[in-house]
Formats: sequence, structure tokens, C-alpha cells
Amino acid sequence: MGKSDKDLGILMALMQRFENFRMPAALKLKEKVDRGEVLNDRDIQFLKRVEADAMKLQPILDRNPQYQELAARAIKLFSEITKKGLENEEKSHT
Repeated sequence: MGKSDKDLGILMALMQRFENFRMPAALKLKEKVDRGEVLNDRDIQFLKRVEADAMKLQPILDRNPQYQELAARAIKLFSEITKKGLENEEKSHT
């Protein structure tokens, strides 16, 4: 199995996980922070896991640029959640 075949297998597995688990969870977190709620420890751990996985995925994305736009949009969503969650946390302490 060549590197591109292995990359494709990894990317397909990650896409399935993203579609079935991470995206629905992210959308729920987005709704939560948009309502002005703060992120709890479980939410933060989820975001940290996603960030760690994204860092590991970078070399594969470098070799497969056709997936970079999708990855960038996902990263933007998770960044928005984190930023809004932090804003909500700061507001809750004032």
C-alpha cells in the first residue's frame, strides 16, 4: 500500500468520524456559546482533543491539498466556538 492509499484511508476514516461525531458535537457547542453559556470541562477537553488531532493531521493535509479548504473551515468553526466560549467566561466573571 502506497503512502497516498494510506493517506486516503486515514482521511476517509477521519471524515466519517468528523461527520458522525465531531461536527454534531461542534454544532451543539456553537449553539451553547451563542446562547451565552460557558464551556464546561468536558467541552474544553473535547476541543483540546480536536486541536491535537488537527495538529497530527497536518502532514497528511500537506500531501493532500484538496482537503485543506474543508479542514480550514472546520478549524474556523472550532476557533469561533473557543473564542465565543472565552468571551462568555469573561462576561460571567464581571
